[in-house]
Amino acid sequence: MNPTPLTAEERRRHDKRNLTLLFAGLMVTMLLAALNQTVLSSALPTIVGELNGVEHMAWIITAFILASTVMMPVYGKLGDLFGRKPLLIFAISVFMAGSVVGALAGDMPTLIVARVIQGLGGGGLMILSQAIIADVVPARDRGKYMGIMGGVFAFASVAGPLIGGGLTEGPGWRWTFWINVPLAVLAILAAVFLLHIPNRRTGPRPRIDYAGMMLIAVATTALVLVGTWGGATYAWGSPVILGLAATAVAAAVVFVVVESRVSEPVMPLMLFRDRNFNLTTASALLTGIAMFGAIGYMPTYLQMVTGYGATESGLLMIPMMGSLLVASVVVGRQVSKTGRYKAVMVAGTAVVAVALLLLSTIHADSPVYLVCIYLGVMGLGLGSSMQMLTLVAQNSFPITSVGTATAGQNYFRQVGATLGSAVVGTLFASRLKDLLAERLPAAGAAGTGNSFTPALVSSLPDPIRNIVVESYNEALVPLFLWMVPLAVLSAVALLFVVEKPLATKIERDLPAQSIAEGGLSPRVPAHGAAPDMDAAAEAGADADTAPAGDYRHGAAAREEVAAGRGDGHGRRSAR
Repeated sequence: MNPTPLTAEERRRHDKRNLTLLFAGLMVTMLLAALNQTVLSSALPTIVGELNGVEHMAWIITAFILASTVMMPVYGKLGDLFGRKPLLIFAISVFMAGSVVGALAGDMPTLIVARVIQGLGGGGLMILSQAIIADVVPARDRGKYMGIMGGVFAFASVAGPLIGGGLTEGPGWRWTFWINVPLAVLAILAAVFLLHIPNRRTGPRPRIDYAGMMLIAVATTALVLVGTWGGATYAWGSPVILGLAATAVAAAVVFVVVESRVSEPVMPLMLFRDRNFNLTTASALLTGIAMFGAIGYMPTYLQMVTGYGATESGLLMIPMMGSLLVASVVVGRQVSKTGRYKAVMVAGTAVVAVALLLLSTIHADSPVYLVCIYLGVMGLGLGSSMQMLTLVAQNSFPITSVGTATAGQNYFRQVGATLGSAVVGTLFASRLKDLLAERLPAAGAAGTGNSFTPALVSSLPDPIRNIVVESYNEALVPLFLWMVPLAVLSAVALLFVVEKPLATKIERDLPAQSIAEGGLSPRVPAHGAAPDMDAAAEAGADADTAPAGDYRHGAAAREEVAAGRGDGHGRRSAR
């Protein structure tokens, strides 16, 4: 006997419960990804001091970002092809393995390898979480969820340095890695039991673009090595740097050729035919350089210059993360309510430029509260813009390509973050080394600063300590001014974004079994409207009407292409 069909109200409650459980599971994963990027910040000075490797400090951050960046398009494409849930569990497991290796590391090379392993898994945590939300929440309602996701990163950015500082000053910095293990186990359990998402496509097994994956890895790695080694380890005109630059260009050219010919490219070239995708991606790349370059080394700077410990330096980041949290949630809800997003993105990136300009004016003797105010301004700008960039990119493509689009934009954002961290870290370390070698007495024997820890600096005689503090200030702060033009260019790019209506429904072809297995309804209306009870029967069939911004599939899409009204991806052409 067939079960009694659910009423509209019962279906609404069923969808809401499933969405709440799914979102809770994703928040655990997002928290794991976010804490990983922030817990180490307070522990970094102690780690490089104990392992005697300040010249490799940039690689602790860069290694993770590089590995995760390379994997982002891979996770995005494979998720579109085979489903996101198994990939998410795999990514969490790899990340956990890297955390164990990091906790057991006895030297800097081993620690850097551990960060690479973490990155291989970490590249999927954020991408898959954002894509899963896009699978089940229409773009119009997605703003508030993206805002909460941004809030998770803001929370982790406050809690991370505090946790990292407390662990460093307590049981030791190795626990900044061990703490990931129970969180990873919890995230895996949440993924197994809470994530009920629609099945992916059926039919013949798609061909995986292995060549494209290898080429994008080669190009990305070569580019990051140019930024990391150029002007520091090797001269900019040296054969090594020129060879890496040539390798990056050659791999990129071959990558474009390969992607234009394979049936399932890891990063389809059709992404770059969309104006909004190009503009928001360029903005994300430029903002990524400025953001990670500016805030990645602030906890280290605060510890060395102010004399505060690791925990206190984490507390000093609260104004930035608090304003980021508030701005992200408020802006997300407002965008869901009004459907307008362009003005707030432009304003947010402009505020980031102002914040960088303000940070470039601080001195070693500047009041701490002034630094906190400037960091708060930075958080306000970032919270108003970063999550909306992803929303706009997702809204530009059909649901069958949303994972690839999300990964594509985040890939270029992370390229910016990688270059920002690498270049700023390399310049910071190089300038610091030169300043200390020039100013410290020869008898200090610590002229290179390789073994400086916050505790050691605080214990130095005042004349020597002042030299070290001034050197840290002069090595880092001027770099903020160099990044102001990047934020300005980011704001200018967003001025040319076309403010398309945000989709209010999710249109997709779903196999009937995905509904029976506890997934959400195949069509999720916005603003509390009753779900479409006939959606399963209509899947793949013609739809006579579709609101602006919605996607159409099946015969209706093909007819629109033939009539010149569609784009071939189930999206109506604007006329």
